[in-house]
Amino acid sequence: MIPVISAVLFLLALMRLPIFVVLLAASILGFYAQDIPFSIIAAEIYRLTDTPLLVALPLFSLAGYLLAQSGTPNRLVQITATLFGWMPSGLPIVCFFICAFFTALTGASGVTIVAIGALLYPALLKGGYRKPFSLGLVTTSGSLGLLLVPSMPLILYGVIVQQMGLSVRFEMNDLFWAGILPASLMIGLLSAYSIWANRKHKVAQDRFTPRSIKRVLWDARWDLPLPFVVLGSIYSGLLAISEVAAMTAAYVVFVQLCLYREIPLKALPSIVKDSAIMVGEILLILAVSLALSNVIIDAEIPSRLFDVTQQFIDSKYTFLLVLNLFLLALGMLLDVFSALMIIVPLIVPVALSYGIHPVHLGIVFLANMQIGYFTPPVGMNLFIASYRFKEPITVLYQSTLPFFLVMLASVLIITYVPFLSLAFID
Repeated sequence: MIPVISAVLFLLALMRLPIFVVLLAASILGFYAQDIPFSIIAAEIYRLTDTPLLVALPLFSLAGYLLAQSGTPNRLVQITATLFGWMPSGLPIVCFFICAFFTALTGASGVTIVAIGALLYPALLKGGYRKPFSLGLVTTSGSLGLLLVPSMPLILYGVIVQQMGLSVRFEMNDLFWAGILPASLMIGLLSAYSIWANRKHKVAQDRFTPRSIKRVLWDARWDLPLPFVVLGSIYSGLLAISEVAAMTAAYVVFVQLCLYREIPLKALPSIVKDSAIMVGEILLILAVSLALSNVIIDAEIPSRLFDVTQQFIDSKYTFLLVLNLFLLALGMLLDVFSALMIIVPLIVPVALSYGIHPVHLGIVFLANMQIGYFTPPVGMNLFIASYRFKEPITVLYQSTLPFFLVMLASVLIITYVPFLSLAFID
């Protein structure tokens, strides 16, 4: 029956049907083949709606959409260019941090390239940085932040794995802490490369003045508390992730509508609608993918996959290498949400059999997804950047190659040094 299901899935995918339709069809076929009542699908949807953590997704999404439509990206660029633009490679380094935070908040790398990259790219060129370097930086930075809370892919990975009822248990906060060192490693290596690549770049002589600092800080006075409130509340444990999401959304709505007044009240329903549609698509896919996970488990596909894998791979480290290659290719072809929901139920049990902690696996998974977004020839961010900056796709290939190699090195370190992911886990 498995070959039949696979053939149907492939046919439906070729027809370009929505991913939830493909997954739902696979679930129904699997339940029918195993004589399982279809009511399980409804039960899985209810089980998903009963997960308190999912309240955070639409709230963080709304906050991210509002920030993308406001003047916040422009103010972030102005304040960082003023404070750090005079330093050697100061502007590129700050770009990594801005994009990482924005991607973590919105959960969408394409939004970061359009909203932040469109501001950073001209700023880098104006600062005297070479065009290929600037283009590669903004394209690469668009996917930074998937490892950092409140990234939706990070939260979704935790929800999916916790629903699987594995023998190795972990708290969601463990996953949040696990991304700090790996993300810092990536940004650190990218920053080191930027300093080396621009070692002959002449630093701007117009150093910041007290007046310019005061001006940009005053302009961003309502934006600056946001990252400290969000991250401080989560990592301190004072508030649950859903409470932080509610506070973040309320704060952003109040600031943008009442203080900055950059988003008119009549535009709010449209932004809420766009945000809700995206989250609704994700939740619908997640619901049917959980139903499909039951089919996969009942058919003992993970154990069979492990048996086949062991015939060719008897080492944990070899398995990790093959997994990286597989995930890298996967990141080119699928968006991170589809990849999470389709692949995670398959690989997590196999990885556990090799003694890989599910938290470490999640960080490795998302780190590869970050690279897959701009891996030639079909990485999604390459085409977004090509369209946004009006550059041929071949130019994007060349511009992102050095950054790709740096990120690949960081992923290998993250993969083979699990301490980076598990250092803060009890």
